[in-house]
Amino acid sequence: MTLPMPKFETRIAKTEEDLQAAQHLRYEVFIRELGGTGEMVDHAAGLERDRFDPHFDHLLLLDNARPGALRDRVVGVYRLLPDSRAAALGQYYSEDEYDLSVLKSSGRRLLELGRSCLHADYRGGEAMVVMWQALSAYIEERGIEVLFGVASFHGTDIDALAGPLSLLHARHLAPEDIRTRAQPAAFQPMDLIAEDQIDRVAAMRAVPALIKGYLKLGGFVGEGAFVDHAFNTIDICLVLDLSRLNEKQSRLYTRGG
Repeated sequence: MTLPMPKFETRIAKTEEDLQAAQHLRYEVFIRELGGTGEMVDHAAGLERDRFDPHFDHLLLLDNARPGALRDRVVGVYRLLPDSRAAALGQYYSEDEYDLSVLKSSGRRLLELGRSCLHADYRGGEAMVVMWQALSAYIEERGIEVLFGVASFHGTDIDALAGPLSLLHARHLAPEDIRTRAQPAAFQPMDLIAEDQIDRVAAMRAVPALIKGYLKLGGFVGEGAFVDHAFNTIDICLVLDLSRLNEKQSRLYTRGG
Protein backbone atom coordinates (compact mmCIF):
# COMPACT_ATOMS: atom_id res chain seq x y z
CA MET A 1 0.00 0.00 0.00
CA THR A 2 1.06 3.61 -0.59
CA LEU A 3 1.57 5.46 2.68
CA PRO A 4 2.15 9.14 3.44
CA MET A 5 5.44 10.23 5.02
CA PRO A 6 5.46 8.56 8.44
CA LYS A 7 4.99 10.57 11.62
CA PHE A 8 6.67 8.34 14.17
CA GLU A 9 5.95 8.37 17.90
CA THR A 10 7.35 6.02 20.54
CA ARG A 11 5.95 5.34 23.98
CA ILE A 12 5.62 2.68 26.64
CA ALA A 13 2.20 1.00 26.67
CA LYS A 14 0.09 2.35 29.52
CA THR A 15 -3.41 1.07 28.81
CA GLU A 16 -5.04 -2.22 27.91
CA GLU A 17 -5.72 -0.75 24.45
CA ASP A 18 -1.98 -0.06 24.06
CA LEU A 19 -1.10 -3.61 25.09
CA GLN A 20 -3.65 -5.15 22.75
CA ALA A 21 -2.33 -3.04 19.87
CA ALA A 22 1.15 -4.53 20.54
CA GLN A 23 -0.30 -8.04 20.76
CA HIS A 24 -2.20 -7.49 17.50
CA LEU A 25 0.99 -6.58 15.61
CA ARG A 26 2.73 -9.60 17.14
CA TYR A 27 -0.14 -11.77 15.93
CA GLU A 28 0.19 -10.43 12.39
CA VAL A 29 3.94 -11.11 12.33
CA PHE A 30 4.52 -14.18 14.51
CA ILE A 31 1.27 -16.07 13.92
CA ARG A 32 -0.16 -15.02 10.56
CA GLU A 33 3.14 -14.34 8.75
CA LEU A 34 5.54 -16.82 10.37
CA GLY A 35 3.15 -19.60 11.33
CA GLY A 36 3.72 -19.67 15.09
CA THR A 37 1.27 -20.57 17.82
CA GLY A 38 0.97 -20.52 21.62
CA GLU A 39 -1.28 -21.50 24.50
CA MET A 40 -2.76 -18.03 24.98
CA VAL A 41 -3.02 -16.93 21.34
CA ASP A 42 -6.47 -15.45 20.66
CA HIS A 43 -7.19 -16.15 17.02
CA ALA A 44 -10.68 -14.64 17.14
CA ALA A 45 -9.35 -11.28 18.36
CA GLY A 46 -6.05 -11.55 16.48
CA LEU A 47 -3.82 -11.26 19.58
CA GLU A 48 -0.50 -13.00 20.29
CA ARG A 49 -0.04 -12.99 24.05
CA ASP A 50 1.45 -15.04 26.87
CA ARG A 51 1.68 -15.19 30.65
CA PHE A 52 4.72 -12.89 30.70
CA ASP A 53 3.03 -9.89 29.08
CA PRO A 54 1.70 -8.26 32.29
CA HIS A 55 5.23 -8.13 33.76
CA PHE A 56 6.98 -6.46 30.81
CA ASP A 57 7.18 -2.92 29.53
CA HIS A 58 5.97 -2.77 25.94
CA LEU A 59 7.71 -0.19 23.76
CA LEU A 60 5.42 0.90 20.92
CA LEU A 61 6.30 2.55 17.64
CA LEU A 62 3.35 4.36 16.12
CA ASP A 63 2.99 5.93 12.70
CA ASN A 64 0.42 8.62 13.31
CA ALA A 65 0.20 9.32 9.57
CA ARG A 66 -1.22 5.85 9.08
CA PRO A 67 -5.02 5.73 8.88
CA GLY A 68 -7.12 3.67 11.23
CA ALA A 69 -7.47 2.83 14.91
CA LEU A 70 -4.59 2.54 17.38
CA ARG A 71 -3.93 -1.09 16.49
CA ASP A 72 -3.49 -0.02 12.86
CA ARG A 73 -1.01 2.73 13.79
CA VAL A 74 1.25 0.58 15.98
CA VAL A 75 3.91 -0.55 13.48
CA GLY A 76 6.68 -1.72 15.81
CA VAL A 77 6.96 -3.27 19.27
CA TYR A 78 9.64 -4.32 21.74
CA ARG A 79 9.01 -6.20 24.98
CA LEU A 80 11.33 -5.11 27.83
CA LEU A 81 12.02 -6.67 31.25
CA PRO A 82 14.46 -4.87 33.59
CA ASP A 83 16.21 -7.01 36.20
CA SER A 84 14.15 -5.55 39.06
CA ARG A 85 10.93 -6.73 37.42
CA ALA A 86 12.44 -10.13 36.63
CA ALA A 87 13.26 -10.58 40.32
CA ALA A 88 9.61 -9.97 41.19
CA LEU A 89 8.45 -12.33 38.44
CA GLY A 90 10.93 -15.01 39.48
CA GLN A 91 12.49 -15.58 36.07
CA TYR A 92 13.32 -14.11 32.71
CA TYR A 93 11.39 -15.29 29.65
CA SER A 94 14.66 -16.52 28.08
CA GLU A 95 15.33 -18.89 30.98
CA ASP A 96 12.91 -21.41 29.49
CA GLU A 97 15.49 -21.79 26.70
CA TYR A 98 18.83 -20.54 28.09
CA ASP A 99 20.90 -20.81 31.25
CA LEU A 100 21.44 -17.17 32.24
CA SER A 101 23.48 -17.86 35.40
CA VAL A 102 26.56 -16.04 34.13
CA LEU A 103 24.55 -12.86 33.60
CA LYS A 104 22.44 -13.09 36.75
CA SER A 105 25.50 -13.58 38.96
CA SER A 106 27.45 -10.71 37.37
CA GLY A 107 26.01 -8.00 39.61
CA ARG A 108 25.36 -5.85 36.54
CA ARG A 109 22.11 -4.14 35.53
CA LEU A 110 20.31 -6.36 33.00
CA LEU A 111 17.54 -5.82 30.49
CA GLU A 112 15.83 -8.61 28.60
CA LEU A 113 14.50 -7.82 25.12
CA GLY A 114 11.95 -9.87 23.25
CA ARG A 115 8.98 -10.07 20.89
CA SER A 116 10.58 -7.44 18.66
CA CYS A 117 8.83 -6.98 15.33
CA LEU A 118 7.99 -4.42 12.68
CA HIS A 119 5.03 -4.21 10.35
CA ALA A 120 6.05 -5.46 6.88
CA ASP A 121 5.63 -1.95 5.38
CA TYR A 122 8.35 -0.55 7.68
CA ARG A 123 11.20 -3.03 7.46
CA GLY A 124 14.58 -1.94 6.17
CA GLY A 125 14.03 1.77 6.79
CA GLU A 126 13.91 4.46 9.43
CA ALA A 127 11.49 2.66 11.73
CA MET A 128 14.10 0.38 13.34
CA VAL A 129 16.40 3.36 13.94
CA VAL A 130 13.59 5.22 15.72
CA MET A 131 12.88 2.15 17.85
CA TRP A 132 16.55 1.81 18.82
CA GLN A 133 16.73 5.48 19.77
CA ALA A 134 13.74 5.04 22.08
CA LEU A 135 15.28 1.88 23.51
CA SER A 136 18.55 3.75 24.12
CA ALA A 137 16.70 6.39 26.14
CA TYR A 138 14.96 3.68 28.19
CA ILE A 139 18.33 2.03 28.90
CA GLU A 140 20.01 5.28 29.91
CA GLU A 141 17.20 6.17 32.32
CA ARG A 142 17.62 2.85 34.14
CA GLY A 143 21.40 2.51 34.07
CA ILE A 144 21.26 -0.75 32.12
CA GLU A 145 24.64 -2.37 31.41
CA VAL A 146 23.85 -5.60 29.54
CA LEU A 147 21.06 -6.37 27.08
CA PHE A 148 20.05 -9.89 26.11
CA GLY A 149 17.23 -11.89 24.65
CA VAL A 150 16.34 -14.61 22.19
CA ALA A 151 16.16 -13.85 18.47
CA SER A 152 14.88 -16.19 15.83
CA PHE A 153 15.47 -17.77 12.47
CA HIS A 154 12.26 -18.76 10.68
CA GLY A 155 11.75 -22.51 10.40
CA THR A 156 13.01 -25.50 12.37
CA ASP A 157 15.23 -27.25 9.77
CA ILE A 158 18.69 -27.30 11.36
CA ASP A 159 20.36 -28.53 8.19
CA ALA A 160 18.98 -25.61 6.19
CA LEU A 161 20.43 -23.15 8.72
CA ALA A 162 23.73 -24.93 9.36
CA GLY A 163 25.71 -22.22 7.54
CA PRO A 164 24.46 -19.14 9.40
CA LEU A 165 24.42 -20.91 12.77
CA SER A 166 28.00 -22.12 12.27
CA LEU A 167 29.12 -18.65 11.19
CA LEU A 168 27.60 -17.05 14.29
CA HIS A 169 29.29 -19.61 16.53
CA ALA A 170 32.66 -19.18 14.81
CA ARG A 171 32.73 -15.40 14.55
CA HIS A 172 30.39 -14.00 17.20
CA LEU A 173 30.43 -16.34 20.22
CA ALA A 174 30.18 -14.36 23.44
CA PRO A 175 33.16 -14.04 25.80
CA GLU A 176 32.92 -16.47 28.71
CA ASP A 177 31.94 -13.82 31.26
CA ILE A 178 28.69 -13.10 29.36
CA ARG A 179 28.22 -16.41 27.52
CA THR A 180 24.74 -17.81 28.01
CA ARG A 181 24.13 -21.44 27.07
CA ALA A 182 21.08 -23.28 25.75
CA GLN A 183 19.44 -25.41 28.41
CA PRO A 184 20.93 -28.95 28.46
CA ALA A 185 17.63 -30.72 27.74
CA ALA A 186 17.23 -28.86 24.44
CA PHE A 187 20.81 -27.91 23.53
CA GLN A 188 21.29 -27.72 19.76
CA PRO A 189 24.94 -27.30 18.73
CA MET A 190 25.63 -24.40 16.37
CA ASP A 191 29.13 -25.41 15.23
CA LEU A 192 27.81 -27.67 12.48
CA ILE A 193 30.26 -26.75 9.72
CA ALA A 194 34.00 -26.15 10.10
CA GLU A 195 34.79 -22.46 9.85
CA ASP A 196 36.96 -22.84 6.75
CA GLN A 197 34.11 -24.66 4.98
CA ILE A 198 31.44 -22.00 5.58
CA ASP A 199 30.23 -19.95 2.62
CA ARG A 200 30.40 -16.74 4.63
CA VAL A 201 28.55 -14.55 2.12
CA ALA A 202 25.63 -16.95 1.77
CA ALA A 203 25.57 -17.63 5.50
CA MET A 204 25.40 -13.95 6.45
CA ARG A 205 22.74 -13.36 3.81
CA ALA A 206 20.58 -15.92 5.64
CA VAL A 207 20.93 -14.15 9.01
CA PRO A 208 17.77 -12.15 9.86
CA ALA A 209 18.09 -8.36 9.78
CA LEU A 210 17.46 -7.95 13.52
CA ILE A 211 20.33 -10.29 14.38
CA LYS A 212 22.61 -8.55 11.89
CA GLY A 213 21.73 -5.26 13.54
CA TYR A 214 22.84 -6.45 16.96
CA LEU A 215 26.04 -7.90 15.55
CA LYS A 216 26.76 -4.55 13.90
CA LEU A 217 26.29 -2.90 17.28
CA GLY A 218 28.86 -5.26 18.82
CA GLY A 219 26.55 -7.99 20.05
CA PHE A 220 27.45 -11.64 20.64
CA VAL A 221 25.60 -14.94 20.60
CA GLY A 222 25.32 -17.48 23.36
CA GLU A 223 26.39 -21.09 22.99
CA GLY A 224 23.90 -23.43 21.38
CA ALA A 225 20.53 -22.87 19.74
CA PHE A 226 17.00 -23.78 20.79
CA VAL A 227 14.46 -25.26 18.37
CA ASP A 228 11.04 -23.75 19.15
CA HIS A 229 8.50 -25.92 17.37
CA ALA A 230 5.52 -23.96 18.73
CA PHE A 231 6.78 -20.73 17.17
CA ASN A 232 8.27 -22.47 14.11
CA THR A 233 11.70 -20.94 14.80
CA ILE A 234 15.26 -21.73 15.74
CA ASP A 235 16.29 -19.35 18.52
CA ILE A 236 19.67 -18.00 19.50
CA CYS A 237 20.53 -15.86 22.52
CA LEU A 238 21.92 -12.41 21.75
CA VAL A 239 23.97 -10.54 24.35
CA LEU A 240 25.03 -6.89 24.09
CA ASP A 241 27.49 -5.63 26.73
CA LEU A 242 27.37 -1.85 26.57
CA SER A 243 30.81 -1.52 28.19
CA ARG A 244 32.32 -3.36 25.23
CA LEU A 245 30.98 -0.98 22.60
CA ASN A 246 33.53 1.23 20.93
CA GLU A 247 32.76 4.86 20.08
CA LYS A 248 31.49 4.05 16.59
CA GLN A 249 29.21 1.31 17.87
CA SER A 250 27.88 3.59 20.61
CA ARG A 251 26.96 6.21 18.02
CA LEU A 252 25.12 3.58 15.97
CA TYR A 253 23.14 2.56 19.03
CA THR A 254 22.27 5.98 20.41
CA ARG A 255 21.70 7.94 17.22
CA GLY A 256 21.26 5.33 14.52
CA GLY A 257 24.66 5.92 12.89
